[in-house]
Amino acid sequence: MIRVAGLRRQLEVGALEAPPDGMTPAEQLAAIRETLMPMLKQRFRCWQDDLKPKLEEQGIRVLDYSDLKRKQRKLLRRHFEREIFPVLTPLAFDPGHPFPHISNLSINLAVEINDPGHGERFARLKVPNALDRLLRIPSEEKAGRYEHLGLVGPKSSHFVWLEEVVAANLDLLFPGLEIVTAHPFRITRDVDLEIEEDEAADLITTMQDFVAQRHFGSAIRLEVDAGMPERIRSILSRNLRLSPYQVYEVEGPLGLSDMMELTSIDRPELKDPPFLPQSPPELTGEESIFSVLRDRDVLLYHPYDSFASVVDLIRKAARDPNVVAIKQTLYRTGPNSPIVKALREAREQGKQVAAMVELKARFDEENNIVWARALEEAGVHVVYGLVGLKVHCKICLVVRREAHGIQSYVHLGTGNYNPVTARLYTDLGYFTTDPELAADVSDLFNALTGYSKKTHYRKLLVSPHSMREQLLERIDREISAHLEDGQGHLAFKMNSLVDKRCIRKLYEASQAGVKVELQVRGICCLQPGVSGVSDNIRVTSVVGRFLEHSRIYYFRNGGDEEILLGSADLMPRNLGGRVELLFPVRDPELLASLRDDILFLHLRDNVRSRELQADGTYKRVQPAGGEEVVDSQAYRLEHRGSWHPED
Repeated sequence: MIRVAGLRRQLEVGALEAPPDGMTPAEQLAAIRETLMPMLKQRFRCWQDDLKPKLEEQGIRVLDYSDLKRKQRKLLRRHFEREIFPVLTPLAFDPGHPFPHISNLSINLAVEINDPGHGERFARLKVPNALDRLLRIPSEEKAGRYEHLGLVGPKSSHFVWLEEVVAANLDLLFPGLEIVTAHPFRITRDVDLEIEEDEAADLITTMQDFVAQRHFGSAIRLEVDAGMPERIRSILSRNLRLSPYQVYEVEGPLGLSDMMELTSIDRPELKDPPFLPQSPPELTGEESIFSVLRDRDVLLYHPYDSFASVVDLIRKAARDPNVVAIKQTLYRTGPNSPIVKALREAREQGKQVAAMVELKARFDEENNIVWARALEEAGVHVVYGLVGLKVHCKICLVVRREAHGIQSYVHLGTGNYNPVTARLYTDLGYFTTDPELAADVSDLFNALTGYSKKTHYRKLLVSPHSMREQLLERIDREISAHLEDGQGHLAFKMNSLVDKRCIRKLYEASQAGVKVELQVRGICCLQPGVSGVSDNIRVTSVVGRFLEHSRIYYFRNGGDEEILLGSADLMPRNLGGRVELLFPVRDPELLASLRDDILFLHLRDNVRSRELQADGTYKRVQPAGGEEVVDSQAYRLEHRGSWHPED
């Protein structure tokens, strides 16, 4: 929907600048397809030969409609008549009916009909996405109990695909006609439409229009059932204006991500054991959070540390009569955000509240428009973003009147102010009253909400102005230190590594002998293990129960170690097209905990880790003989709450 769609647009208009690998958009699209086809087959084998048999061993079966017993089919037909039939809308396609609009990622049936009066006809039928894709079917002993209701047994652990039930009952939708074939398909649309911000008189109205247009982006991919006849494929691809390379024949069910519905089954023994995030003891005692933070900085590691501590700070600030102002950036807040509610409460309590709501947060635009409107209605000063830049930094500033004067409390993070994702993503949050950091944050907010042109800060590294250059300078510093003591060490943990200048500088560090350890969860354009270029660079990626989302940048710096945390990956968009920040953690105890209990622990992971090879493939890391087994996420779950220095 994003990357491939962008290549398709480049192909249509003719890309002028070749990427570093010299591949044209057409060559990239061909390479993507060539790489993807065996992966799709591997995915199907994973479902068919691994997951499905294991589920069946536990009494959970996903059956083909053809495997159902007569009694089950009869019961499902009654369910279809009462619960599914009223929702369906078949759309004909003929000279009197234009080709229907097909929504992005929806499951559809291409129905071929033999009409005695008109011959062969074609119709499209959307499978309702408001209904569960996996439909429970009754066991024999429960069938009679629910038959009079036309419902399936609520405790059944046997399922059938909804589209198969619809296909089996098409005679009710097309009475008097012969159903020749019915095959599932779905399309993927380009949802990354261009926004002309410079010409927008009102950004929020422009974003509302953009969200509405997204449903009508060009079709990028057509996925079809393996048994679909060529004549039906031709009808679809021709009307969707798709080339043959954009059509994918899929074995088995389409849209396997809907398998997540199986997690609703009440079988706790088959799921990850639940865990309760801990709050640091210093934030849960009788002492007020403001008193604690005046005395010391506090570092949180989510989801092992509860995000409730962050929400609690903003709630208490909203209700504290001595708090005079709250300023906050909001990128992805999620539904029913307690952060937004606290900011509204703060305004109702008469405090000055400013919120920088980034409307251009991809796929969260609608949520953010709603929150922006709600905050405005409460009297909050809302800024919608900056022209040409996304505001991706995660900062909150609380200004409080105290006996000695005005005191600023700052929260800085690597992740979003979203309690839902804070239970799924690993992120770091930092509370501090450091006066220089607080002054920097205040200056940054002035730049976001006003016309400040400030580009250099006391302690913060801020993009798009100076972050890249300051990081490159630090790598140069590490090279110089290594030439003096031979112990140069860089260790970075991030989501993506794409920026050319940063990659070249890391190659330079490797060639100078500096030890470079990188943990890159997603896209990595650096090539490790190339003789004479990147011999001293190791790249790993940890994939586990939680999505690794933290950004940590460690520099040994001749023994005067420095760690930077923040919102920025080493990508051109982060370093040159967004407002991002990195911030230092200088407290010796917190720095040591960050280094040993988080960063280096993850770098030693030999259970959930894959290592990037010189040829671009990944190899799973296995413990060597006699080597300690290290599962970084399992270790953190076991020791959550115990890594804080004061413990």
